[in-house]
Amino acid sequence: MGEMQFSKNFNDLCQQTGVAAGFQFEFYCERCSDTWRSEFVPFRSGQAAGWIGKAAGFFGGVISGAGSAAEGLAQAGWGQAHDEEFKKALEQAKKHFHRCAKCSGYFCDRCWNTQKGLCLSCAPSVEVEIEAARIQGEISGAVEAATEEGRQRGASAVIAKDRQLVCPSCKAETHGAKFCPACGTKLAAKRFCTECGAETGPDAKFCPECGKPAKQ
Repeated sequence: MGEMQFSKNFNDLCQQTGVAAGFQFEFYCERCSDTWRSEFVPFRSGQAAGWIGKAAGFFGGVISGAGSAAEGLAQAGWGQAHDEEFKKALEQAKKHFHRCAKCSGYFCDRCWNTQKGLCLSCAPSVEVEIEAARIQGEISGAVEAATEEGRQRGASAVIAKDRQLVCPSCKAETHGAKFCPACGTKLAAKRFCTECGAETGPDAKFCPECGKPAKQ
């Protein structure tokens, strides 16, 4: 067949034998995968073999010999007919795709940069890239702002307070609550003086170390 064009971006939909025997090829853009399908061309020898096979089954195999002969004829003429139809389909497909001079791929009109004569993968639209970069910058800036806000919230969080995360009575998770959300058990939690950092105990009104009032 000589040069093999569209060697990787096509699907062979041909059927060699049966009542639906025929030739059809599907070509697709290597960027967006949109397809173009060639017109179906019937393979008469294969169809004849299919119909004779159906008739042989209907008549109990009386004409099975004729069916075998027709199938053999179909197989013998398949290769050349397939190549010829593929050549025709290739010529038609060329009208629907562009071949990129840089990557040698085949692309549809929507994925083709007409001004540059290259595919959009090799020569992206400047306007599209600018907008994409702007959006990416907005996302990056928003993530940085959210991260900084999270740091500020974390800096003001009370971290000196111990939290009992599992109820000693029913073993349920408490998520730091003062009472178990499952059974209502009061949960022990250490308290520390905000002035000197000493442990004050859950019921202390004043710090035993510095005498400052303990915050409830």
